Amino acid sequence: MKKRTVGRVSAPTVYDVAERSGVSIATVSRVYRNPDSVRAQTREKVMEAARELGYVPSGSARGLASRTTGVLGLCFPDYADPDAETAAAASDADDDQAVMLYSDQIIRGMERAARRHGYALLIAASLDGGPESLVAKVAGRVDGFAVLARTVPTEDLEVISRRLPVVMLAGPREIDHLDHIVVANTEGERELTRHLIEDHGLRRLAFIGSEENSPDAEARFRGFQEGCRDAGLPVPSRPELRAGMMTQAEGALAAGTLLDRSEGTGVERPEAMLFANDQMAVGALQALERRGVRVPEDIAVTGFDGIPLSRIVRPPLTTVRQPIRQLGEQAVELLVQRLADPGRAPVSLELPVSVTRRASCGCG
Repeated sequence: MKKRTVGRVSAPTVYDVAERSGVSIATVSRVYRNPDSVRAQTREKVMEAARELGYVPSGSARGLASRTTGVLGLCFPDYADPDAETAAAASDADDDQAVMLYSDQIIRGMERAARRHGYALLIAASLDGGPESLVAKVAGRVDGFAVLARTVPTEDLEVISRRLPVVMLAGPREIDHLDHIVVANTEGERELTRHLIEDHGLRRLAFIGSEENSPDAEARFRGFQEGCRDAGLPVPSRPELRAGMMTQAEGALAAGTLLDRSEGTGVERPEAMLFANDQMAVGALQALERRGVRVPEDIAVTGFDGIPLSRIVRPPLTTVRQPIRQLGEQAVELLVQRLADPGRAPVSLELPVSVTRRASCGCG
């Protein structure tokens, strides 16, 4: 068989991947269509060959060459929080937007901007089958896509970005040649910490974060550290607790753990709990109420994001509001600009945030 050349003119094909990995064309196809049907060792061999060659599934290659799909994509893990609807119902909220979470608002912003530019939006919101499968499903059907930082392996994004525009949402700028949007996480949390210390006179502060691979949560913790340092308070080297998932259930568990720790050891409990996102903070409010702990009289509670639920819980939640919908809208604007001018210099945007003072910290 004549060897196909790989380069700027001749894009790699499924035949090249099959030849490089030593498997059949059918096996390569199954890796992309139904990865669970292929042994892990074989699947990895095929994916490695595809990465080396810069291969994109053939159905997408035609669409990407002509830019005629009329679709933009969003790769986002499923952050559904089943407790959010319960919390909204408990607050007697009649606002249909009350249970919209971070990912929901990103999607809403992208949908609005995509429609304005004549594009449809394709959402891949599950990691079933692994992040490589997620990328393959989206990249094969869109003209460009946005992806949340650390959702997809960097090497896979490198491959896809050779074929179509990619915008990174949140987190550090891991790939210099890609457009990137982030919010001022560190500055926002620093200002919130300053508010609790200077305006409310609080000193014993506990920051509840997430896993270390959550770039936004880590950036917010750095802001907390800076706020403590600026006030001359002890600066912790790590969050007081790390939640596995940034959900209401995890926030409730964290609040209970901190209370148990102080009751069991005699160590003074925190005067304030600063959570890395609103969902955890809402869960903490519920847990503290069940334990008979008054907010903010006994403990202040704060969050980060500014999701609609934060304003309707009791007491209303002090938080750092980030422009979540604008994040989605800006992602589409960057994709559209990149499609119109592929050679333009990469853009990195930082969107401002603002502290929203409510009753959970003693304001309002």
